[in-house]
Amino acid sequence: QVQLVESGGGLVQAGDSLRLSCVASGRTYSLYAMGWFRQGPGKEREFVSGISWSGSTIYEDSVQGRFTISRDNNKNTVYLQMNSLKPEDTAVYHCAACYTTGLPRSPRAYDYWGQGTQVTVSS
Repeated sequence: QVQLVESGGGLVQAGDSLRLSCVASGRTYSLYAMGWFRQGPGKEREFVSGISWSGSTIYEDSVQGRFTISRDNNKNTVYLQMNSLKPEDTAVYHCAACYTTGLPRSPRAYDYWGQGTQVTVSS
């Protein structure tokens, strides 16, 4: 079992930065692929970024070059550094984990989810 708790969201202006954190507790954290998803108002949950247990990363096209995912296995924490934020980045951001050595993009592949943290970007 894995528990995930996100933090770091907030209200910012376009062009600002935020860093989201997701702290995991439970067994064998380092063997989980971790992902960040977001769900905007009236939209489906979409993949943002993922990091494998070995540190490989992938990004959704609209955040490539602006967002950076990283993980600190010693602290059981995964981060999402978000720079140059845009109003269209406004959403609830969820951290997720799955027990795989791959890097899935589909939310159906993830077994554990955090409650989410709200990010609001004003224009």
